[in-house]
Amino acid sequence: MAPSIDKPVATSPIDKPVALVIGASRGIGRQIAIDLAKKGYAVVVSAKSTTDPSALASLSPFPPDPNSALSTITTVAHEITTLHSGTALAVPCDTSDPTGSSLKTLIASTIKAYGHLDVLIYNSGAIWWSSVSSTPLKRYQLMQRVNADGLYAAIQFALPYLHESTYGGRIVVVCPPIYSRFFRGKTAYAMGKVAMSVLVKGLAMDFERESVVSPKTATGEGDGVVTRKKGMAVSGIWPAVAIESAATAKQEENHPELRGDLRHATIFSDAILGVLESPAEKVNGKLLLDEDFLREQWGVKDFEKYSVVKGSRPRRIMPRVLPDLTVEEQDDEGARYDSAKERKKKGSKL
Repeated sequence: MAPSIDKPVATSPIDKPVALVIGASRGIGRQIAIDLAKKGYAVVVSAKSTTDPSALASLSPFPPDPNSALSTITTVAHEITTLHSGTALAVPCDTSDPTGSSLKTLIASTIKAYGHLDVLIYNSGAIWWSSVSSTPLKRYQLMQRVNADGLYAAIQFALPYLHESTYGGRIVVVCPPIYSRFFRGKTAYAMGKVAMSVLVKGLAMDFERESVVSPKTATGEGDGVVTRKKGMAVSGIWPAVAIESAATAKQEENHPELRGDLRHATIFSDAILGVLESPAEKVNGKLLLDEDFLREQWGVKDFEKYSVVKGSRPRRIMPRVLPDLTVEEQDDEGARYDSAKERKKKGSKL
């Protein structure tokens, strides 16, 4: 069960599901935040980049290019509230903070604003693709802080509230399936991203042990009992085909032909909305690919609508068949040992 923490008093509790999107200033994260708001969620838009609110009126065009530096959490929240009549709040956060205090403050701000938290989307990420010998230690450490450590801290601080969610606490992480080709040429980056995938798998097992995956009355943090409309689940998701972003825009400067291999961020957002609407037992612990999930679980057949270049056939970057990570003795745990429980028995601090 998630650790308990002091709950901030909400200034304006809201009677709709609340989603926190970390890494929502541009590209995929921005699209996810906007589409969640369109679906009726109150959205907390978070990342490092902000815009002075007084500059919004003079920003033209609006909304700005979603893959440019002009797109910030301030512009995304403003876009949601003014153009889509949605509910949104921009809260800055530095996921690279090694103390985790920035993420802790973000979660507290979310609860103080809306009173509860139902969905956590972790899209924050740092990238450096090169060989081990060409990846400086500082680059590796930054990726670990933003990718694996940032995700762990976000989940640690959010779990008590997700356990209390009457909608069914859900976590969706932008992380890849696990297979060896992914490590080639970007080992340091892969170490952090695959660690995120391992966290998805392991936390899903925690949820199963805690009997919170099925949508039933279950033990929670607050009053002890929570009746959930949906079960709890944690899922990972990754694009099967490259998605248009600030990073791909830089590549296109020297290789304009690469544009034909890109899809709009809407495919990723559609897939995440599908994950959130799926029964928890169908998606808990799954490392999904957007296209495959939409096709197999939601019957989507038309993927041409997502292509950046109309009529193009974007190259698939993910394998069509992925390895099964389970073993024959999957359910054989042997004697369970819990370090936290043992420390508590001795009266020691965790």
